Amino acid sequence: MLKLFRFLRPHSGKILAILLLLFLQAMADLSLPTLLADIVNKGIVSGDISYIVRVGGVMLAIALFGISCSAAGNYLSSGVALNFSRTLRSKIFSKVESFSLHEFDTAGTSSLITRTTNDVTQVQQSVVMMLSIMVRAPIMCVGGIIMAVTRDAHLSVVFAVAIPVLAVIIAGIAAMGVPLFREMQKRVDRLNMVVREKLSGIRVVRAFGREAHEAERFEKTSRGLTETSLKVAVLMNALMPAMMIVMNFTLLAIIWFGGLRVDAGRMQVGDIMAFTQYVLQILFSLMMLSMLLIMIPRSQASAVRINEVLDTEPGIKDPEKPEAAAASRGHVEFRDVSFRYHGAEQDAVSGVSFAAGPGEVTAIIGGTGSGKSTLMGLIPRFYDAGSGSVLVDGADVRGLTQQDLRSRIGFVPQKAVLFTGTVRENIRFGSANLDDAAVRKAADIAQAGEFIAGMKDGLDSLISQGGVNLSGGQKQRLSIARAVARKPDIYIFDDSFSALDFKTEAAARAALKTETAGATVLIVAQRVTSVMSADRIVVLDEGRVAGVGPHKDLMRDCEVYREIVYSQLSREELS
Repeated sequence: MLKLFRFLRPHSGKILAILLLLFLQAMADLSLPTLLADIVNKGIVSGDISYIVRVGGVMLAIALFGISCSAAGNYLSSGVALNFSRTLRSKIFSKVESFSLHEFDTAGTSSLITRTTNDVTQVQQSVVMMLSIMVRAPIMCVGGIIMAVTRDAHLSVVFAVAIPVLAVIIAGIAAMGVPLFREMQKRVDRLNMVVREKLSGIRVVRAFGREAHEAERFEKTSRGLTETSLKVAVLMNALMPAMMIVMNFTLLAIIWFGGLRVDAGRMQVGDIMAFTQYVLQILFSLMMLSMLLIMIPRSQASAVRINEVLDTEPGIKDPEKPEAAAASRGHVEFRDVSFRYHGAEQDAVSGVSFAAGPGEVTAIIGGTGSGKSTLMGLIPRFYDAGSGSVLVDGADVRGLTQQDLRSRIGFVPQKAVLFTGTVRENIRFGSANLDDAAVRKAADIAQAGEFIAGMKDGLDSLISQGGVNLSGGQKQRLSIARAVARKPDIYIFDDSFSALDFKTEAAARAALKTETAGATVLIVAQRVTSVMSADRIVVLDEGRVAGVGPHKDLMRDCEVYREIVYSQLSREELS
């Protein structure tokens, strides 16, 4: 957790002010029992009303001063903690943005969400408590002991029994709580994952009638979190009664033995009252410290999880000395490229070599799992090739900055992804400065203009999270429009026409042909009719290139391609 305190450095001035305010509050609170003893011993016993009023006024002023210091300190500490958590969330989010897909797969989306929200909240609460208690509680404890000893050293022997007992109770509960806190955060991760899967896959769940199974799965996960939380609650709730028992026995011992000393004339009544107040201050300060010691293990578990994210080095980084790409833009070349997913036993693609240039349409086709999407993901460096090289404009993609590389690419993923906002904002996602005319043009090219015009607010129509208020074909067309609006040098269409009917696909391709005339176009497709007109077709079979060439040549020379074609089209349709 100490590693996270570096984010508190910008607030060092406020922290010093908080510590000063809490120090002044502690000193004010420590002075009150002494003044109370003086009122009893010198005012009430002797009947001196003026002394009572005068010292009582001083006590009131000191109390108001202490309250003011406490309020100001708590206000500042809350502000520092909130700004600290905001900075921490921003750092985590920025770090996660730099992750490659491998880091996302390793950490898990639900876990990253929990670490950015719940774990940061736990650390924030600990920072608030530390700033509020860190100075005040030790001063109150040590100062109370000193002041109590000055009042009556013999009666202070009670502390020699009470404080060690409290220390053992606090240490024992803290030791038992640490593993439970860690387990609880893991169960929160698990619950978030189950809820996320259930909500994102609700259509599949209902289509297969698995509502009962998912409800049971959620109940099981929720029950696990509840049981762990109950263990933590029982443990924490045991602390307060145990401390109250110790505190009450301590007060009982003080009143008993103090009464005997008063009866023997060795102590005054006001001193017993002051001594009792100091004991209460000491015990309450220990209780505050115990709460802090309880919070720290839980926040420590959260801090470890946060540091795991912040300390993770992204597998894909920008080079220290970026290469200069060629002046001509749009050339893509694969040179003996192989790639294997982390933990896989064999390569997803192996020994792939081909080139694509501006003004050409290169299509990738193959069976399911043949590595088509994997190959396209290597161009924008979603992953890095295990061996071989992927070149863009003559430079290895690993030698270019990610910003420079991806600014050249318009990528339409296999699964259309839209964001909450308007239609206009989604189309302008990759080119924020586009005017409405350019947005409409991109929509028309993607054959989305007609259905956008039919929406209630046109370009200002709202899109729900994930585009759930749109059909699959509408989402795909908006994804295509988003890539077209960017006017990139390289277009990658990763099976992005699959949800379109033949007529709409043909119209979109015809419009794209004109728009992308000077760019390099790479198309991943399942339909043979989608690739037959391509300048170059790359046929993949189990991750390897089975053939490269135009349709006619492949029909003559490539057995794998012929099998794919004949599985979709009859000989009459081909002729």
